[in-house]
Amino acid sequence: MNFELTEEQRLIQDTARRFAAEQIAPTLAEEERKHEFRAERVATMGGLGFFSCSVPEDLGGSGMGFMESVLMAEQIGRVSASWRLPFNMQNLGPALAVAKFGTPQQRKKYVPGWVAGTQLGFFAMTEPNTGSDVASMKTHAIDRGDHWEVHGNKMWISQAHVGDAGLLYAYTDRAQGNKGISAFIIEPKKMKGCTARAIETKLGLHCAPTGEFVFEGMKVPKENVIGKPGDGFRICMWQLNQTRLGCAAGGLGVAGGALELAIKYANERTQFGKPISQHQMVQAQIAEMTVEHQSAQMLVYRAAWLKDNGKPSQYETSVAKLAASEAAVHAANECMKIYGSYGFSTEFPAERFYRDAKSLQVVEGTSNIQKIIISGMACGHTPNRE
Repeated sequence: MNFELTEEQRLIQDTARRFAAEQIAPTLAEEERKHEFRAERVATMGGLGFFSCSVPEDLGGSGMGFMESVLMAEQIGRVSASWRLPFNMQNLGPALAVAKFGTPQQRKKYVPGWVAGTQLGFFAMTEPNTGSDVASMKTHAIDRGDHWEVHGNKMWISQAHVGDAGLLYAYTDRAQGNKGISAFIIEPKKMKGCTARAIETKLGLHCAPTGEFVFEGMKVPKENVIGKPGDGFRICMWQLNQTRLGCAAGGLGVAGGALELAIKYANERTQFGKPISQHQMVQAQIAEMTVEHQSAQMLVYRAAWLKDNGKPSQYETSVAKLAASEAAVHAANECMKIYGSYGFSTEFPAERFYRDAKSLQVVEGTSNIQKIIISGMACGHTPNRE
């Protein structure tokens, strides 16, 4: 197996690394304190091609694949987990789903804006009482002849209250079970009957806006259904298999960033007459962090390779997402311990990595859900899918 990146991939990786260091890191501490989201930065990232991966070139795609998306998201995540989120909100979620399942008109109208970062995206499936059990959602759409009328609410939706256009999953025929769920493209700022509110009580990801939607008879045009009514659950599961890869790349970034911080501090901090990196207990911590990070990296890259080669990848993507998210949480935890009291201070980035890492065990399917998926496929109960 060839583990070497191509010259083009190394250049892409370096572009993302420099962007994170030059455009995000210098102002990140202040933005974190203010919980500040900068929409213009999303557009800048879009202009650099960060959201163009695996999208047809006639819709703004660059010819790059999932591997390149992972490489870029990983580098951004090493500096800020918040700023890894747009890879999912713009590209791996809405843009890829509409490019695959949407009509030519939908693709032309919406995908280029998501790719360019000039149209802020989102995908709404989670509700106050619906998380891992997607089919238990209460939001529903009523056929009114020339439009759909949506009632219900969605919770914990990234970019909800700043979003321009995104995906909504809702029941159109509850009697059909999950085959009665449909997927829609909605524009919350333009469609009456939709209220979006910010959620500001978050542990981490302070620069990544999160909100809720309340739908009180929101009118959605018939032409905004993705695929056919009843295709929503299938589209949702396919989409999650792509956005989970983005989360896995974010986990790599957090784990790698925390490891880098820990090594730097361990080489600088002196106790008992020598750098703490020369004490065995600290060496053991760094060794564990290194092994887990590198193991997760190979798993995430493998999942991306499978997707780029059109092979089934749901199993490998869940393996990668579980490994990377758990590696991130462990690395952030060990980094804080190596920093000691300074790790508990908001003046140092160790505590931010610790707070941000926890989200990775929840989003796009909790760690427990990934274990259910993995064990089901490992035992032959369910097939591996695209």
